[in-house]
Amino acid sequence: MNYVDTFIVAAEDCPVSHGVVPESKADKKKSVAAIQYQLLAENPYELTQEDVLFQTHVLHKQVPEDELKTRGAAMRQEFFAKPQPCLRTSPLARKYGWGFHCDRAGKVALYPVGSSEYQQFSSEASGSVSQHLKAFRSSRG
Repeated sequence: MNYVDTFIVAAEDCPVSHGVVPESKADKKKSVAAIQYQLLAENPYELTQEDVLFQTHVLHKQVPEDELKTRGAAMRQEFFAKPQPCLRTSPLARKYGWGFHCDRAGKVALYPVGSSEYQQFSSEASGSVSQHLKAFRSSRG
């Protein structure tokens, strides 16, 4: 399920022209976008897509630390027993203007639209990655 040597570009209908850091309201739990941003911004090329998806699930559902320690492996197995949406559906790529680079080991890093790195990875002519994918559109059309 992990992408390898791939760049996922922001959705065609992304409403922003540069990477925007998602914010969560202080009185609410963090949004999926805010969790994914924090995970990837703090850990570039340390997590796979599956790691990001599972950790986002755990943090968003506010799973207690002790439960994660005792049942973490089983919880992860249960989580991936059902089909899960990939990073192409992430609000970061659909709404906030971010692209995902997955290296040859399947580890993910985040790049804002408009940055030189984003331009390099998104250019098929550069040959920097073997596969280019678009994030899913937010609207039909």
